[in-house]
Formats: sequence, structure tokens, C-alpha cells
Amino acid sequence: MGGAHRKGGPQTAVHTEVAAAEPVVPAAPKGGRDRYFDALRAFALVRVITYHTFEWPWLGLVFPSMGVMFALAGSLMARSLERPALRVIRGRLRRLLIPLWVFALVIGTAMLLHGWLPGPDVLYWVLPVGDPPGNAWGEQAWAVLWYLRTYLWFVLLSPVLLRVFHRAPLPVLALSLVPVVVLETVGSVPDGRLGSALSDLSVFLFCWLLGFAHRDGVLDRMRPALVVTVAPALLAAGAWWAFHHRVDGSYDLDDIPLAQALWSAGFVLLLLRFRPDFAGLARHRSADRIVKVFNARAVTIYLWHEVTLMASVPLIDLMWNVPAFERDLPLGSTWFQFTVAWVLIAAAVALFGWVEDIAAKRGPRLLP
Repeated sequence: MGGAHRKGGPQTAVHTEVAAAEPVVPAAPKGGRDRYFDALRAFALVRVITYHTFEWPWLGLVFPSMGVMFALAGSLMARSLERPALRVIRGRLRRLLIPLWVFALVIGTAMLLHGWLPGPDVLYWVLPVGDPPGNAWGEQAWAVLWYLRTYLWFVLLSPVLLRVFHRAPLPVLALSLVPVVVLETVGSVPDGRLGSALSDLSVFLFCWLLGFAHRDGVLDRMRPALVVTVAPALLAAGAWWAFHHRVDGSYDLDDIPLAQALWSAGFVLLLLRFRPDFAGLARHRSADRIVKVFNARAVTIYLWHEVTLMASVPLIDLMWNVPAFERDLPLGSTWFQFTVAWVLIAAAVALFGWVEDIAAKRGPRLLP
């Protein structure tokens, strides 16, 4: 599915999953922030980085991060569209594009130094309606931009999607799985940027509309018996398709679009219909603070996490030259790389996180 099928670049053996982080803070209930949504987003980011480090294919079954992220974004978008659509879209674009342009400046310069010769399609770095170009050296870094491209298209389409959804919520929700079923069974996905965009939109359309259903109260009005019938059926169908359509022997959902769509649909339906009360998170100040930082710096963490994994490799190589490090540190362990990557992610948040404040028209801060 679009960028989800591209594997890691030459720097590490890490997949470039599709995964990651939504450019804005999730929708809050009328009484304040929705800490359950915040916690889901933070957990999704951790899961994405864990997957990209260890490449465990079962992680997508344990927690389909991207389906969750698109559902949270859809709920927020439905809430925002209570205001004039043009103003909402302009604000979303600003929050998305400004951090992307800073990322493009850094990664683009590095790729130029490694022999990249950009062509006219370099404009996709300015407005990512298609996958931005790059070279093999930087592929691991830029392949994750599929998520921003898909998010951008959902934002642009949301005024129309929400209008259609309001006409017949449950039928539209059910029919939203038809495109991915058709593309993956009786049809075929076009090649190139158009095919990537269509595939990813079809895979996560149901989850985006589930966000609408959450915001409008449609999910809360659904009988629990219906939900616990439909959701397991979707999960079972997704699991069956994944295990019967393996790619290179793997059941990794990122490589099997229809399985990803069905499993994410069932999983997210349960998450949004049966929401635990996370208000108590506020009593645990450290945990609440971490969740807040993850949400306020979600774009930064998502954009730069693959770069930190790339950078961790030469950094660990240098550590082998220090006898004390070689003797006392598990330099050959993937868990050690995981730890180093988080240290570098913290550095990236300090260096570039303030860009998200500028994009949101807030005063820049080191940490929110």
C-alpha cells in the first residue's frame, strides 16, 4: 500500500512502515482534553518506532497504529468542520506543511550531498499530494511521508465526505470498505503515485469515517451487541486474508492492504465504541506529561524517527572504537539501537519541535 510496501534504506534493516503521527492534537470533549485519545496517539507512536526497529510482523495485529491514527484524525476533522471548511483546511495545511518543509530542507540537502539530482517532481516536497521524490540513500527517511500524503488527501476530501456521511452514516460507513475490496480482489491498483494514493486512501477510509461516527455520536448510539458482532467478524476476515495472502511468507499487514483495512476496521471500531475513562491519567503527572509531549510533538517524532534510526547505526559503530563501551555496553543488540534512537528522537524534538508551535501560530517552546 503506497509507501507501506517500501522497505528500509541501506542504513538499517528497518521497514518503513506506515505508521505514525497525526499533525494535530486529537479532539477534546466539551469539558477538556480527551486523555484516552491522547494516550492512543502516544502509544501508536511508540508502536510505530518499535516496529521500525525490530520489524516484528505481529505488531500490526497487536495494535494497528495507522488505523488508529486516521480514526483520531477523522474525529478531530469532523469537530473542526463545525467551522468554515476553507479556514479549517488552511489551518491543517499550515500545521502539516511547515514541519514538512523544514524536514525537506534538511533531508533534501543531505540527499544532494549523496548524489541526488531532483527533477520537476521535487514540487511534491512543497505540496505532497503525491509521494515526494528522493534517492536510495535517503529512502528510509522519506518513505514515511506516505502518511502525510494520505492525511493531506483526507483533509481535502473531508468537507465532501462529511456531507455524504451525514446523509446515511451507517450505510456510508459500511460501503467505505468497498473500494479496497474491489481494488484488491476484482480490480487492480494503478502504478505510480496515483496508485499509491488510491490504495492508501481506500485502506484507511473506513477508519477516517469511524472518526466522523465517533464525533457525531453515531458509535455511541450503536448497540453493543451489534458492535461485538461486526468487529470480530472484521477482525476474523482480516486475519484470514493476511494468513492466506502472505507476502514473501510474512503476514505483515503493511504488505497486505485488504487485511490491513479489515483488521484495522474491526480493531478501531472496538477502541472507539468502548472507551475507558482515562481522566485518572491527570493524577499521574509524569505519565500525563509524557503523553502531552508526544501529542504536541507528534509530527516531529513521526517525521524524524526514521532519521534517528539511520543515525544510530554510524553512532553505534563509533562506540565500538571505545574499549569501555565495547566491554560494558550491548552494542550489537537491537534493543540498544532502540534506546539510542529514543535519545536521538529527544534531540530531534529539542531541535525541531518548536516548528510545530510556529505552524500552530503559537510562541515557540522547547517543550510544551
